[in-house]
Amino acid sequence: MNTGNKHDLSVSMLRANIAAFFIMVPVAILQFNLFHMLYGTKKMEFTLYLLNLLLFLALLIASIVVHELIHGLTWMWLGKKPFSAVKFNVQWKTLTPYAHLKEPIEINVYRIGGFMPGFILGILPFILSLVLGDNNLFLFSVIQTAAASGDWLILWILRNVKSGTLVEDHPSRVGCYVYQS
Repeated sequence: MNTGNKHDLSVSMLRANIAAFFIMVPVAILQFNLFHMLYGTKKMEFTLYLLNLLLFLALLIASIVVHELIHGLTWMWLGKKPFSAVKFNVQWKTLTPYAHLKEPIEINVYRIGGFMPGFILGILPFILSLVLGDNNLFLFSVIQTAAASGDWLILWILRNVKSGTLVEDHPSRVGCYVYQS
């Protein structure tokens, strides 16, 4: 495999989390405004019961695992990589869970793998919440879209990388190495 010159297109987990905040806030405001325009204030009310809160928290914790599994499974499936090519872990210093692809992969497969969790857990449920007027699904979708903000950041960083380029997920930072020939 000719990997050419290795160029680092990554940022620290801390910097990514800070940047993600500035991505998630305007997106969440847009989501709240769209839902409010369709359903008004009444549907924006959330009643918290202890059991519902515990179930919601359990669902959020499970969704963290599912989010990272979606990354890994997408890379494995589209990149034809074995399960052993993906490492799942948490960077405890920044409390950031992650899926790390340990082998080079084509940029578009990497992009799709980066996009899918936010799409499946955030965007699709948000659209469904708009169609159904379901405020619980709406709240879940806003949280999941926000949780994908780091992924949106990576996609933005990689916006100028040409199709067909090989990339290697960075082992400790957000982003990847780009192999330029």
